[in-house]
Amino acid sequence: MENINIKINGLDVCAPAGSTILDAAHIAGIKIPTLCFLKEINEIGACRMCIVEVKGARNLVAACVHPITEGMEVLTNTPVLIDSRKRTLELLLSNHDKKCLSCVRSGQCELQELCQELGVEDENYFAGVSPEYELDDSAPHMIRDNNKCILCRRCTAVCEKVQSVGVIGPNNRGFTTFIGSPFDMGLGNTSCVACGQCITACPTGALYEKDFTDDVLAAIADKSKHVIVQPAPSVRAALGEEFGYPMGTDVEGKMASALRRIGFDRVFDTDFSADLTIMEEAHEFLDRVQNGGVLPLMTSCSPGWIKYCEHYYPDQLEHLSSCKSPQQMFGAISKTYYAQKMGLDPEDIVCVSVMPCTAKKFEIDRDDQNAAGVPDVDISITTRELARLIRKLGIDFRSLPDERFDDPLGESTGAGVIFGATGGVMEAALRTAVETLTGEELANVEFQEIRGTQGIKEAVYNVAGMNVKVAVASGLSNARNIMDKIRNGEADYHFVEIMCCPGGCVNGGGQPQVHADVRNYEDIKAARAKALYDNDKAKSIRKSHENPSIRKLYEEFLGEPGSEKAHHILHTSYVKRSIN
Repeated sequence: MENINIKINGLDVCAPAGSTILDAAHIAGIKIPTLCFLKEINEIGACRMCIVEVKGARNLVAACVHPITEGMEVLTNTPVLIDSRKRTLELLLSNHDKKCLSCVRSGQCELQELCQELGVEDENYFAGVSPEYELDDSAPHMIRDNNKCILCRRCTAVCEKVQSVGVIGPNNRGFTTFIGSPFDMGLGNTSCVACGQCITACPTGALYEKDFTDDVLAAIADKSKHVIVQPAPSVRAALGEEFGYPMGTDVEGKMASALRRIGFDRVFDTDFSADLTIMEEAHEFLDRVQNGGVLPLMTSCSPGWIKYCEHYYPDQLEHLSSCKSPQQMFGAISKTYYAQKMGLDPEDIVCVSVMPCTAKKFEIDRDDQNAAGVPDVDISITTRELARLIRKLGIDFRSLPDERFDDPLGESTGAGVIFGATGGVMEAALRTAVETLTGEELANVEFQEIRGTQGIKEAVYNVAGMNVKVAVASGLSNARNIMDKIRNGEADYHFVEIMCCPGGCVNGGGQPQVHADVRNYEDIKAARAKALYDNDKAKSIRKSHENPSIRKLYEEFLGEPGSEKAHHILHTSYVKRSIN
């Protein structure tokens, strides 16, 4: 690729043709502040924080969208630029709710950080009318506070371009512009899929998940309740970021230790039910292949994807696996098998999940998720909420010893842990399905063709003389691509994995906030996924059907995969929804 030579602040910089000034500055290690910019998602030059001086240009230009040309000379930190950026921040603050001490994003707010860096104080420089907005708490998973919105449009770009949902956007014009849903509907009344990607994109505290940490503490304090917890696979790959660990650090042992110190009666692991999901889903796949069932079979682990399918592809619901998600399977087993073994009334068990996903808050209240006559899962909190809970209780996370999960619902295989990465569910299922079909042990359990963070991956595997065509998609715009092909008869897949969030659960809407400067130029999905694959590789057992606790569960309670009892407890149903 052709390179272009420019000067930035007198420094010679060489950058690929087609780069913007912001790209070139990043290569040179020069920081230009941004607020609205998300690379390849929201490149609109609207906030004017990234303005720079270009020799020969009549006006200041937005570095995030201005292309470089040979010999260009750029200045990024002149007194004029610094003063302009300060004025921009003061204007943003003029109608901003500055309750920073109580804001969930305090200390992780990009607006707050820029104000500190540029010396902007909390003074009302531009006094005047300031619109006041009621909180939108209509959705089960999140709250919108437009009093803290800076109209950067990062949330709307992610919702439309990345997730292909588009239920939010700018309403009204001029001074009265605000971000909302069509016809001022509450978010909960739209076809929002609860993915939370808008929350991860927001630079301020305008969007945040509903916090249920006080409910967790109340349950633990109630001595009549037996409170158990299950953290999802990808939580261990991201939680450490909240406590200063490098991105992609696996903190599984410290996480288990912290959960015990919070006060849970048992610390289990969703990886166990990920293995259980594979047993049921692999059986369902083989049954459809061998008995002429509807193909392709599509995974059902991601509640955001399921809700998307119900809204936008209701005519394709028969393709969905009837398996509950690992979160819900765990809850169902905890209130049937575990309750029976422990002599507990299911009504006295409180099952808490720790998820990378805000859509899990929606999922726990779905119909047909109550195997024991009570909700399978009672409370779902995000990785961020767990971190807040750990800090609230004064637990020194970094000094904790590494501890193991409790048996038997804490025992898992490598197949269970890779569920958190895009392609992981497919790979785990193939490890079991291939050995079941061939009756032979796999020489290599790693299916490299479906690994990686690409939005769509395809592969064909010859299994017992049959060519099995699989597809993996993450991010709902990529799911739409796959679904349109299936709907139009243009694809002949046998098995399809779809994850709602780009890169899978490691990049879920409930994971730790990542500053745009990092998100724009580092592959956070790959870093976190690597932790899961390394965890898998270190396991002595890497196939779900070899998990001894899973085998014991079937021997003592379920019978066999796909049995009537297993179907009653571990499977669910779907509904056709309208588009709003």
